[in-house]
Amino acid sequence: MVISPQFIIGVDLGGTKILTALADMDGRLVAEVKVSTEAREGRQHVLGRITGSVEQVLEKAGVKPEQVQALALGAPGPLDTRQGIIHFAPNLGWHDLPVKQVLEQRLAIPVLLDNDANLAALGEHRYGAGRNEDNMVYITVSTGIGGGLILGGRLYHGSADVAGEIGHMTVCPDGPLCSCGNRGCLEALASGTAIAREARELAACGRGAGILAESGGDPAGITAVTVAAAAAAGDAGAKSIIARAARYLGIGIANIINILNPSLVVLGGGVMDMGELIWQNLRPEVQARTLEAAGKSARLAPAELGSRAGVMGAVALALQAGGVKN
Repeated sequence: MVISPQFIIGVDLGGTKILTALADMDGRLVAEVKVSTEAREGRQHVLGRITGSVEQVLEKAGVKPEQVQALALGAPGPLDTRQGIIHFAPNLGWHDLPVKQVLEQRLAIPVLLDNDANLAALGEHRYGAGRNEDNMVYITVSTGIGGGLILGGRLYHGSADVAGEIGHMTVCPDGPLCSCGNRGCLEALASGTAIAREARELAACGRGAGILAESGGDPAGITAVTVAAAAAAGDAGAKSIIARAARYLGIGIANIINILNPSLVVLGGGVMDMGELIWQNLRPEVQARTLEAAGKSARLAPAELGSRAGVMGAVALALQAGGVKN
């Protein structure tokens, strides 16, 4: 009797794109498919995009659905990993969607669900900058700020599946309003959205000429990318905004190091693509605010997997479900 080879699937669901990967039981990628999410078309359409991407990746590799042991989906939260329910996904407009049940009915494949930032952390832990680290924190600094915790070699979820919401620690009690409703969250002070907001406020005061030049003279067109370009060209206002965001990020990281005592903090996301514009202000702040022993034992490192961290984490989670050590 010939036994067919077995596979797993990882899916990273984002607000703008869905990345789906097929891997063998050793974690080697066999095929990948990327499609746009098209969230504006509604949840049934997006669910169809997910199932369609799975069908495409199977067809691409010549693999039958019955050869797939598990599918892991990384999605924005908050969510319930045990029940497979996405409670709220603002970028998708979803509320209390039993996505595990829906996808299992459509695909006839066992489905696991986890937070997208958690799976990015797991991806970096298994395949990226965090290999061989038992205690690691992953932080993504992009439009928002998220994170995931690897403690004792395992992904830590907390009692309500919301551990690792690093962007919503308070670092300035009277700071700007955050999207979560709190004031002074790290996300409201150090994310790409926060950097762009500060730059637009600067332009509204008649300053920030270099930033405006990078946005074509349109204040509404100012983004973190245009601020970074202006800073790289020497604009003092842009450099000051980025330095301030980096210092707040350093405060947040120091808090995490002092509480969790990780051996590694991995930083990814689009804002970290600014390179030394961020790092030169981030490192001294972390060093100044960490306890000596905790600071000495914690290393800071850039993420290695980029936008593929989430799907690689989904692959790792699916492999766990398949009963295979990767």
